[in-house]
Amino acid sequence: MLKFPIKNQQFVGPICIAVICIVLWIIEPLSSEYLALVRSELPRTHWWQFITANFVHTNTNHLLLNLAGVLLLWVVHGEYYKISNYLFNSLVLSFWVTFGIYIFSPTLSWYAGLSGVLHGLFVYGACKDIQHKIKFGWLLFVGIWVKIGYEQLFGADQMISDLIAANVAVDAHLYGALGGLSLVLMRIRLKQG
Repeated sequence: MLKFPIKNQQFVGPICIAVICIVLWIIEPLSSEYLALVRSELPRTHWWQFITANFVHTNTNHLLLNLAGVLLLWVVHGEYYKISNYLFNSLVLSFWVTFGIYIFSPTLSWYAGLSGVLHGLFVYGACKDIQHKIKFGWLLFVGIWVKIGYEQLFGADQMISDLIAANVAVDAHLYGALGGLSLVLMRIRLKQG
């Protein structure tokens, strides 16, 4: 726990995600115009937004918050990362989050940001801790669900909304966390089968 995972397989995946987000931020506003999730443009014309929306951000603060999340998750759970596994999980969670928004959150007409994916990676890492009999994993697992429950009942902190200059898409956090749990259950099932 809190060891710095410094093997290539442990940090290359997070660096790839961070670089993608930074490059897309550099070419703003063009990247958000074409890559953010715009409900009216889906699913026939701009289907790539199901993935790309997660890698664009509303402003520098939004980007920095999500990059801090990538870093924090790498420090806490990087020992479980392998390049292909991390990138696969990130892509699956990206689709899962935006598809969830598209199907179950019809009032959300625009979406950008990595926080839903980060919630999924958080749940995935907490479950890996639990599988490795690390008791702190239970605290992380319960804590994330309490946070998500609070957001679903009371909404996001207004200070964060002001900081990122957008409403926090709390539903994305829920869909990401459910996606992370689904990835864990799928891997358990594949090992048993």
